[in-house]
Amino acid sequence: MDKKFFKPRTVFLGGSRNVKRIGIGGDEPVSIQTMWKAGITDICENDTALKELLLKINDLKSLGCDILRFAVPDMKSASSLVKIQEHTEMPLVADIHFDYRLALECLKGNVAAIRINPGNIGSRDRVEKVVSACREKGAAIRIGVNSGSLPKDLAEKVEKNEISRAEALAETAARECSVFEELKFDQYVVSMKASSVLETIEANEAFAAKYNIPLHIGVTEAGPLITGIVKSTMAFTQLLNEGIGSTIRVSLSSSPENEVITGREILHETGKRKGGVTIVSCPRCGREGFDVHNFVNRWQTRLLGMNKEITVAVMGCVVNGPGEGKHADIGIAGAGDKAIIFKKGEIIRTIKAEDADKVFEEELNSL
Repeated sequence: MDKKFFKPRTVFLGGSRNVKRIGIGGDEPVSIQTMWKAGITDICENDTALKELLLKINDLKSLGCDILRFAVPDMKSASSLVKIQEHTEMPLVADIHFDYRLALECLKGNVAAIRINPGNIGSRDRVEKVVSACREKGAAIRIGVNSGSLPKDLAEKVEKNEISRAEALAETAARECSVFEELKFDQYVVSMKASSVLETIEANEAFAAKYNIPLHIGVTEAGPLITGIVKSTMAFTQLLNEGIGSTIRVSLSSSPENEVITGREILHETGKRKGGVTIVSCPRCGREGFDVHNFVNRWQTRLLGMNKEITVAVMGCVVNGPGEGKHADIGIAGAGDKAIIFKKGEIIRTIKAEDADKVFEEELNSL
């Protein structure tokens, strides 16, 4: 029997002053998020550090990042986040735990959204204060629930095998949502994350079968690069193909750039995001005559950041390169001290291998 899931309503974040307005849910495209990996306590007092951070935010944006989240563990971080948001159009999210006053401090500026786990914020009146401030500023909220912060009664039921951890995650989220609904605040999204692929899928399916609230999906503590990509791809592919997931974050013990690139590729392969540069490259073998790996490493970020809808092939040898990459708008392959540039399978230039980057750039710019 086919599973039935609700179409999520639309939640908006950003839109105040210079901040870009982004819709989550409804008919809006699935957005990509990542999280900044370092502290920001010095940003409010260090203009040089601010400029460097803003350059990196622009790089993330060019790779396809739509929303960026920052940990806010103290008041200096809150002040810094307010300052960062003043200088970028990308919607920023304040990640708050325990101290609701940090959320209120962020909302003195134009920070686009607050991520809270209501279960560790404390009494209901504190949650109400955050909701009231968000309503006043037009900011959104993400309710973040994970398997390590289940209410005591649900955690005990899981221990006794009375309910699954996925069911406990969905029930925890439902309880938190009821508070927001009572307060007549609907500009919020929900995330239910586990380190298990199956639990993540089941929790999100259970919730989406009952509620029309947009879901932020992700596998928490997914692990290092390869492990994390595998887990995220497995979970996201099933959920996205079921119409579940309005915004995603790939959690990796790696760089924000790799999180964004992975998310972008998952959305591309599941048909949820169109356009952009597609890179096709061979895995390399004993016949390899061109340093594919280093060439891809040098060019990947720049290619993915280009505003072009093209396919680029980087192949290891001239034996198979043009044939296997004949669908590519532009490609490069090599043998010995020579390299070839081809377009749609036709060789257009034969060059010295040492000139590969320069000539490739010339031909790329001509597209």
